Amino acid sequence: MTVLIAGAGIAGLTLGLTLHQIGVPFRIHESVRALRPLGVGINLQPNAVRELLDLGLGEDLDRIGVRTRQYGFYSKTGRTIWEEPRGLAAGYRWPQYSIHRGRLQMLLAETLVQRAGPEVLLTGTRATGFRNMPQGAALLLDSAEVDGSLVIAADGIHSALRRQMYPEEGPPIWAGAVLWRGTTQAPPFHGGAAMALAGHDTQRIVAYPISEPDPASGLVTMNWIAELRLDPAQGWNKEDWNRKANLDDFAPAFAGWRFDWLDVPALIAGAAEVYEYPMVDRDPLPRWTDGRVTLMGDAAHRTYPVGSNGASQAIVDARVIGAAILAHGPTSQALEAYEAEVRPRTTAVGLANRGSGPDAVMQMVEDRCGGVFRHIDEVIPHAELAAHAEHYKRLAGFSVQTLNDRPPTIAMG
Repeated sequence: MTVLIAGAGIAGLTLGLTLHQIGVPFRIHESVRALRPLGVGINLQPNAVRELLDLGLGEDLDRIGVRTRQYGFYSKTGRTIWEEPRGLAAGYRWPQYSIHRGRLQMLLAETLVQRAGPEVLLTGTRATGFRNMPQGAALLLDSAEVDGSLVIAADGIHSALRRQMYPEEGPPIWAGAVLWRGTTQAPPFHGGAAMALAGHDTQRIVAYPISEPDPASGLVTMNWIAELRLDPAQGWNKEDWNRKANLDDFAPAFAGWRFDWLDVPALIAGAAEVYEYPMVDRDPLPRWTDGRVTLMGDAAHRTYPVGSNGASQAIVDARVIGAAILAHGPTSQALEAYEAEVRPRTTAVGLANRGSGPDAVMQMVEDRCGGVFRHIDEVIPHAELAAHAEHYKRLAGFSVQTLNDRPPTIAMG
């Protein structure tokens, strides 16, 4: 019987490619009638890139993404707190990529249709729930019910299937942070292919290139995120990838953020379009699996966009599900095995991200010296910074040696 997947985001499409790779019939049901390249930049950690390379997408990632070489934290005055190499430069066997989320989603969709045929991706079919059966599960749609061997909910933070499992949960949780996202043609910094986070818990900027430099101008497409923390009592707009922003809501707060390596006001002003998005997550769940139905990606473990872990974990989810189905067949035992492997780690990461995850060093500096210092060692010892960075990598499953030594999630041939 067919594995039924609700949602054609990064999670669902990667699962479709995985099931096609291992020869398991599947079908994806997506609510929108036509996929569009929505969103802005994301980062793919080496643990996720490894899985995409095992799906044969290496040349495509090089075509649409940038191999990230450096990651750094900086104070609100632009001073260096911590810098480290990333991807191949850090000793991983796989690169890290900075990439446009929408371009990645379209790559996955187009590759899936090329390999498995258009009939595996059904758009305009919104999932509304599920029903377990003695030998399978049904995916409930707006006007139909489809029977399969398993149902996998990859339908995002507003998952209808999660809502059926946990009807009392309520909406996503907003703690007061709002993100404004855009892309701007700008000069690269720190040698190019570098990712920077500057500021502290209540105000920060994130910037990294998602294109190679233009040969004529030398400019890159710079993805940026401006974040402010507001009073949660005032409320904010519902999260939406397509909500246009008013620059007056946030740009004045960054007017003085001109560093010798990054001009934040110019970056904000130079964007053709800016989108606003309240930073939300959900509480960890005690279970993801109900019989032959399980959750994955944001439907299972939506977390704050901290540590470049959201899309990466969705990709890893897909591969672990595929490996579990290879080991146990399309059964409830496979779903239980997947959950047992992944849920404890994503629970720990989600809770860590509420405490700022690896970004916490910026607030530590703000608390100790207001972001002004001559040498960071006078504020925080290098050993403390290194231990903090390594702790999060281990927690999220992409410590260099651990990942390099780990056997493939799915060994083909």
